[in-house]
Amino acid sequence: MQKLEFLTAYETACESNAGGALLRTEGLYSSQMTEWRRLRGAGVLAGKKAGESIGKLSAEQAENARLRRQLEVSEGRLKQTEAALELMGKLQAFLENASEDMPDGTRSRKR
Repeated sequence: MQKLEFLTAYETACESNAGGALLRTEGLYSSQMTEWRRLRGAGVLAGKKAGESIGKLSAEQAENARLRRQLEVSEGRLKQTEAALELMGKLQAFLENASEDMPDGTRSRKR
């Protein structure tokens, strides 16, 4: 199985918490997955045939891989922030509606 295909299978298995079982079945280590992800991120694995040697990363490839990882982290943080802001907006709307539904005597007054 080619490294790119195996990475895809491994990442799919990880979504259902079966990544470790797949590694044990294939006799591989998680450190190999980490290395293969790094190589894939640098674009080194693209277009390689099974058994073809993979050279060392050039400085440009290493920088591209670093920037891709940094972008993934930033995009993840952005999604998390957007979700939190959406939740806060919904909570504010809920509290405003709940406040309007309360009788006048129990509603707190702004000072």
